[in-house]
Amino acid sequence: MTAAMDELLGILDLEKLEHNLYRGRSPLLDWQRVFGGQTIAQALVAAQRTVDPDRHVHSLHGYFMRPGDTKVPIVYEVDRIRDGGSFTTRRVVAIQHGQAIFSLEASFQQDEVGLEHQVPMPRDVPGPDTLLSQRELLGKFGEAVPDGIKRYWERDRPIEMKPVMLKHYTSREKLEPKQNIWIRTTGPVPADRAIQAAVLAYLSDMTLLDTSTFAHGRAIFDRDIQAASLDHAMWFHRSHALDDWMLYTQDSPSTQGSRGFTRGSLFARDGTLIASVAQEGLIRLKRTPAE
Repeated sequence: MTAAMDELLGILDLEKLEHNLYRGRSPLLDWQRVFGGQTIAQALVAAQRTVDPDRHVHSLHGYFMRPGDTKVPIVYEVDRIRDGGSFTTRRVVAIQHGQAIFSLEASFQQDEVGLEHQVPMPRDVPGPDTLLSQRELLGKFGEAVPDGIKRYWERDRPIEMKPVMLKHYTSREKLEPKQNIWIRTTGPVPADRAIQAAVLAYLSDMTLLDTSTFAHGRAIFDRDIQAASLDHAMWFHRSHALDDWMLYTQDSPSTQGSRGFTRGSLFARDGTLIASVAQEGLIRLKRTPAE
């Protein structure tokens, strides 16, 4: 268990303040704003605390409204919208400085047996054991990697990633807006489906927004780009261990109106489809003073 992974599990253990009220903190890091995946995961944990443990999250939809302040706690207020015969629905609002910064709706269901199929995992993707880690990539291509990406890769994080394609990080070539990334936690996640779902939600927010910049030869760390997640949707299909490599395959069908849209699928190494994701984010070109 790495220190960063231990810290992630710690920030997901919310403090109960009152009926339907919970409080979460941020890691003690020098981030400019709260990582979106953290807010999604903590809001999901708050919702889970009010749901029968026999019911598990199958989908969530969230909207980011304001950047989160890493220096103060986040209060999560849960609205118990419905407890039905088959499904449970919850709404959660994350609050800082008296204002909503994020809202989440999540639906929960008890396991049922029924029709089942899944799309296959993409073929001809190099396995994770054949690829370099981000720290190894820094050692090999450090001078070619932009400073923003370099600082991101150098951080001690609870999630390890191995990108399959490197052109986006070392050039400004316009590329097809698709990518495959192997991803996993840097330590084991407790065998608790609620915690596993929260950690999966946390890591699902990584790299999606950047994929929408590929077609333009850009990156979200470019100084003239203002980037931020606007909304995030996720569907949980099958449980699986998160400390083994998963393939995060992504494509961006559209970027327009200063917004980039990306879809993602998370596959286990054995081809099991674990979850599907969709996200739209702000990709705004900043105007120079001359403009």
